[in-house]
Amino acid sequence: MKQFVSKKSCSTGIKTGMKMLVAGLLGSVMLQAQAQEELKVCAGKDELPYSNDKQQGFENEIAKVIGKALDRKVSFVWWPDARYAVRDFLDKKQCDVLMGLDKGDPRVTTTQTYYKSGYVFVSRTDREIDIKSWDHPYLKERNFRLGFLPDSPAKNMMLEIGRFDDMFDYLTELTDFKSTRNRYIKIDERKLVDDVANKTLHAAALWGPSVGKYVAESKTPLTMVLIEDNAKRANGSKIPMQYEVVMGVRRGDEALKSALDKAITSSQQEIDAILKREGVPLLPI
Repeated sequence: MKQFVSKKSCSTGIKTGMKMLVAGLLGSVMLQAQAQEELKVCAGKDELPYSNDKQQGFENEIAKVIGKALDRKVSFVWWPDARYAVRDFLDKKQCDVLMGLDKGDPRVTTTQTYYKSGYVFVSRTDREIDIKSWDHPYLKERNFRLGFLPDSPAKNMMLEIGRFDDMFDYLTELTDFKSTRNRYIKIDERKLVDDVANKTLHAAALWGPSVGKYVAESKTPLTMVLIEDNAKRANGSKIPMQYEVVMGVRRGDEALKSALDKAITSSQQEIDAILKREGVPLLPI
């Protein structure tokens, strides 16, 4: 028997199909819009005072300020090892932006500077150790104990002035007697601040943003002084003590870089307020 399909049934089927197609397209557009609204920020899982997975760091706060300026929801993607944050997270599109990079970092396209700071000497206020540069005679004395981190400008200067070996035992204790070569070893810089407070160290040379909070919170009054930016190697080349800090996006992502630049400019007062509250010593940009 010949079967017939009514025009009404055919029309109903076409309408249903069109509705499903439109719904699918709308859903796709909505998903794309939601993805566009989200700003994925790669951040350290356990890197206070900068960042942690409870979002307690000052870089977490700054990221949220930037997200607000961009009208984009901020979500954090946590990296466990700073050495591979660009290669394994940013470059693989797990995140859109990295905070706290040095100006001119060749691995990324960088934004404009959002703050500038420097290395500091931290000492007990009551010891009246007035050092501001690497030229101070105290630093040449073998019994003057100066704390510093491996792979830092301070380490380079200790080598230059012939004081590295004097502090080698302390340095190995900081790294739990492990080599930092090809290995990420997290050192809590509060330990060095505490060791200044308890007189294990006469002073410490540290990156100001890393320790400003701990210096301010110390029950023992401490003095934090920016190191003069005139340190040089024996051959005359400079060892910088001051750095401009930027955000980084994937190389070539000029659209996001431009948007972030505008967000930084419009939010600079809020960013400065966060940094000052954190005790970060700021220099003019």
